[in-house]
Amino acid sequence: MSICGDYEHDPRLNHSSIAARLRTTICQEAATQSPSGHQCHYPLRTPSAGEVQLHCHDRNLDTRQPQSCGHRHCPQCQNHAATQWLDRQQQKLLPVDYFMVTFTLPYELRPIAWRHQSVTYQALFEAAISTLKDFGDDPKHLGAEIAMTAVLHTHSRRLDFHPHLHVIVPGGGLLKARRQWKKATGQYLFNAFALSHVFRARMLAALNDAGLPIPAALAKKWVVDVKAVGTGKPALAYLSAYLYRGVISEKNIMAHQNDTVTFNYIDGAAGNTRSRTLRGPDFLWLVLQHVLPKGFRRVCDYGFLHGNAIKTLNLLQLVLRVIIDAVPPRTRPVFKCPTCRASMRISAFIKATWLPG
Repeated sequence: MSICGDYEHDPRLNHSSIAARLRTTICQEAATQSPSGHQCHYPLRTPSAGEVQLHCHDRNLDTRQPQSCGHRHCPQCQNHAATQWLDRQQQKLLPVDYFMVTFTLPYELRPIAWRHQSVTYQALFEAAISTLKDFGDDPKHLGAEIAMTAVLHTHSRRLDFHPHLHVIVPGGGLLKARRQWKKATGQYLFNAFALSHVFRARMLAALNDAGLPIPAALAKKWVVDVKAVGTGKPALAYLSAYLYRGVISEKNIMAHQNDTVTFNYIDGAAGNTRSRTLRGPDFLWLVLQHVLPKGFRRVCDYGFLHGNAIKTLNLLQLVLRVIIDAVPPRTRPVFKCPTCRASMRISAFIKATWLPG
């Protein structure tokens, strides 16, 4: 690890190009180390995984591009999905303060979380959400029904295994009987230490109920962070960029040479950009270990932000005099001609020549 050097990002460097060179090694490691049955999906976005042939009418030019893999953890394929998610969240916008509450699993529980991912992640969601909901319902704290959007992250800035849950909460709640909005007062939503105490008890109870071993030397104080993140669209834009992102942006992959990969990250404590250099297979394994178990959802909405509560949300927006601009459906970006930048059309599909195994 070092302070960021003089690296400049090479646009040809991405997960797929690195994985294509190291396919055999990384597939063997994924098969033997992953507890969730992750399969090796490499090489993705390479010619051997299939291509599309493109034609530019203006320049009579033909070129080829790798087919999209469509995998939900692919940073390239999910860019369009992230944009659509932001559009959906804007339709739920309220003119209130927003808070982000972060629940972090302590270091001692990470080996258990790694070996039993589905059970532990589900317990993390349930313990955190029930804690916030009960604090919202309690008249001592708010006395109203709150809503939340929870996003699971399993990585630290250095890409190490670090499960934590970010929960975005509008600053207030619904008084159903009166059909009124009750605004949260003060500079913070709820007391972080009180949240931590309840969250710890519920998380340990859930792990015990699942029959998972609890380490004897377990921290008494767990980390729960509560912070205000702004109001309205600026807060939502900040949160979407921060929360709905992949494990690592490909622009942060700076070098792949001599069988090593160097990437940049932001040091959370100092705020400096630092670099980390690893063996190629070790880098890819850092990325692969954050692939969630099959079928597990990373983002969930609760309360009046849930899709089934659209009538309640519309009522709140009416009470708070919210004007929501209609968002036209987003079309996928088109391929551009490398010479004239005009739109290119797909003229043919080339089948994949690579099969798993």
